[in-house]
Amino acid sequence: MKLSIVIPALDEAERIRAALQALAPLRRRGHEVILADGGSTDATLELAAPLCDRVVSSARGRGAQMNAGARLATGDALLFLHADTALPSAADRLVFESLQRRRWGRFDVEIEGRHPLLKVVGWTMNLRSRLTGIATGDQAIFVRRADFAGFPEIALMEDIAFSRLMKRRGAPACLRSRVSTSGRRWESRGVLRTIVLMWRLRLLYFLGARPERLARLYDA
Repeated sequence: MKLSIVIPALDEAERIRAALQALAPLRRRGHEVILADGGSTDATLELAAPLCDRVVSSARGRGAQMNAGARLATGDALLFLHADTALPSAADRLVFESLQRRRWGRFDVEIEGRHPLLKVVGWTMNLRSRLTGIATGDQAIFVRRADFAGFPEIALMEDIAFSRLMKRRGAPACLRSRVSTSGRRWESRGVLRTIVLMWRLRLLYFLGARPERLARLYDA
């Protein structure tokens, strides 16, 4: 069984080399890594090319980028990984064991950083996901290739929209094994402020706000 790992990236020169080097053991086991770039203006592409199997450029936006990467994938399953997120060493085995029973799934997540609230944020994300069946991109969503219908190409909340679509086909596998993701954006914006912002964006989305409006609020 072959796993295709798709990484959407935009101006990730500072961390893309380390992110891809961490995936080298998976590549040696026969899996593939695809970088989907959304128009980087730094050295992301040059640094990534020798460390992954394929590089594709697409329109900016995680949904569009992940779909572009998925179109090139040759694996039996797809895993969508943020550039600042690290997989557990046995991720391939865990994914394929889960996909024997479910069509799609995600990992639990822990958020790295110095602020003590980041552990609470990670725990809350995992609990909410387990209760609702909604996964976030930070949790390394994976899916059988045959069941992948594509991410909605919207400005924000593509992971939530994708989860809603996949829930119609079945509940996700919620793995307790954890991926580790950087808390840099949380700490740079302020952890409490970011918690409030993310809950506000989710509420507005569920109330029907347009993703373009939410993206402007997110970037403000």
